[in-house]
Amino acid sequence: MGQAEFYQTIEQTATTEFKDRGSRFIAHTYPLQTVNDFKIILQQLKKEHPKAVHHCFAYRLGNEGNIFRVSDDGEPSGTAGKPMLGQIDSKGLTNVLVIVVRYFGGTLLGVPGLINAYKTAAAMALQLSPVVQKPVTVRWQITFAYTQMSEVMRWVKAFNCIVKEQDMQLFCKLIIDVPRSRMNELKTLFDDMQQVEITTVAVT
Repeated sequence: MGQAEFYQTIEQTATTEFKDRGSRFIAHTYPLQTVNDFKIILQQLKKEHPKAVHHCFAYRLGNEGNIFRVSDDGEPSGTAGKPMLGQIDSKGLTNVLVIVVRYFGGTLLGVPGLINAYKTAAAMALQLSPVVQKPVTVRWQITFAYTQMSEVMRWVKAFNCIVKEQDMQLFCKLIIDVPRSRMNELKTLFDDMQQVEITTVAVT
């Protein structure tokens, strides 16, 4: 089996609420690019809900979906983060964060009740987040002479690459995300051009 050329994610945030015996479970979904973005979002949400007893989360990141983390934030182990991640995975999504904020309603729900509540809240919020398909990309740094700019930019555009950074001086530097499906084709074109150098950059 070859490597996937597309991945499924969301582009919009969504919020929904699930109630069970007085407890409120407010679920938020976010498109996520980096672990650092996650930390900022979580801090912001804690400020918005200072009286909530738990801020549980699950996220999956990366083109391959191989970076993930879950937290039960004080709930019994395995009752919150894991069921939430299960909902992300059942939709085959990556670059997605789900946070569920819980306000305790005075009645203990027990382990099955908690699993059901966090799973249902996450599922409801993800249901409201339209799924989009995006190409799996590889990040390149390209250096070339200023005189080659128009030709290089023409190919960058033709191959649907996304320019992340550019520094245009006598010697130019571009950081671009290249669709993996077009990578070999584009590399061959650039290899045929004098003075164009490509290096692969790790995405943090």
